[in-house]
Amino acid sequence: MPARALSAARPLSVALALLAAPAVAQAPKVPPPRAPATAPDPAFEAMRAAFEALPEAERKALQDALVWTGDYNSVVNGAFGRRTFEALNAARARTAGADPLDPRSRAAILAAGEAARKAVRFAVLADPASGAVLGVPERMVPKRSAVPGGTRWQSADGRLTLESRSFPAGSTDLEALFARATAPLADRKVTYKLKRPDFIVVTGETASGRSYLRYAAGPAGIRGFAIGYEAAQAADVDRLVIAIANSFVPFPNAPAEAPRIAAVPATKPPATGLPPAGMTSQVTAPQVTPPQVTPPQVVGTGLVVAPGRVLTASSVVETCPNLRVGAAPAKVLRSERGLALLEAAGLPAPKLPGLHGTSASEDRVVVAADGAGVSVAPGAMFAAMSGEARVTAPLQPGSAGAPVLDRAGGLAGLVARYPAAPRLVAGVVPPASFPVIPEDVIAAFLAEGGIATKPSAATAGSVGAAASAVGGAVIGLGCTR
Repeated sequence: MPARALSAARPLSVALALLAAPAVAQAPKVPPPRAPATAPDPAFEAMRAAFEALPEAERKALQDALVWTGDYNSVVNGAFGRRTFEALNAARARTAGADPLDPRSRAAILAAGEAARKAVRFAVLADPASGAVLGVPERMVPKRSAVPGGTRWQSADGRLTLESRSFPAGSTDLEALFARATAPLADRKVTYKLKRPDFIVVTGETASGRSYLRYAAGPAGIRGFAIGYEAAQAADVDRLVIAIANSFVPFPNAPAEAPRIAAVPATKPPATGLPPAGMTSQVTAPQVTPPQVTPPQVVGTGLVVAPGRVLTASSVVETCPNLRVGAAPAKVLRSERGLALLEAAGLPAPKLPGLHGTSASEDRVVVAADGAGVSVAPGAMFAAMSGEARVTAPLQPGSAGAPVLDRAGGLAGLVARYPAAPRLVAGVVPPASFPVIPEDVIAAFLAEGGIATKPSAATAGSVGAAASAVGGAVIGLGCTR
């Protein structure tokens, strides 16, 4: 094997310790002198207050987008800390000092993150071979092959390799895997190593390559992944490592975990090449087409307005007559005036917000479901020349039926429909205008079904405060063909 190919096939990685947990420094033999107390940083505290006022889903989405813009290199958990503060300030610096937490700036950050994610076709997949869930940059690693206990994804030139691995319970332990991954090698330098009772992380470097390896232990055994790449690719791949580590769910069937699942694509011709450092070289196993996991496609958004009752736009029903809420089929009870009332089992608690008040402000908040959960988008309401109510917002597919709220959390309408082929800019749907079914039509429709509404009594607040008016009652409506 040529020397360059061997080097590229066994790359080692940069220390990205913050993906797993902060390293614990050894205690000094002599305690250092106590540092003088410092006054709170007003800028830090102000940004903390603004960030923590957002709902958790929005905080996590913002952190995830900042990973993709190259500003944030830590765990996506919705918690505010120094790294989040620095990432938001980096975003501020690129926008001539604009507040990164105002609605327009947040929308721009989310759009930039989504564009970067879509540019590499990053998909969070259920890997049947290992049993784990992890993100895969499918455009960068189009070659897929089976390996014992996992799957290997590789770039066309073999310079980038991502591999999932698994070991049955009792076949090995984290101690042995950690020892093997950190064993001295003449051409490798371990740049970071972390061992905890339930997971390990090891990163390293060679003269031309880098790698990141992570394993987690559970009742079903050990599952993990490793990624290896050339040092020249670090500018692009380092943020991918962070995104993959944040997406990794080793045991998705555990009761406490609810990962985003997407189907693994059909198998491709087997690839050759050695696995990343810290992993044992294996002969590629015969190609096997794994069973695919195909969840219902999210085609719309519903609002739980009463026990067992979901309000959505009738365009969602017209798009798919076989709607589902999770695993339960949804029965159409009524469909008229652009609205539909569905019946389904296993719904969250209903939360019907008060109706839009008389505020002159046209600022709006759209709370929509998508394949990843629930998204919150700031927008503005206006009346078209035809008199039709419309909202301008950066909405994504699945937003038909989404509640449109004013800044006090009052229900101002529902998104009536979403285009079948939306316009894309850099792979992302930019802000556009969408028709809205107004609140008076909603009130009359619900009243005919025995569901009473009332005016909103709240005062205007932040985007997050407004979105909290519908709490967990916004759900995705899936479609089975």
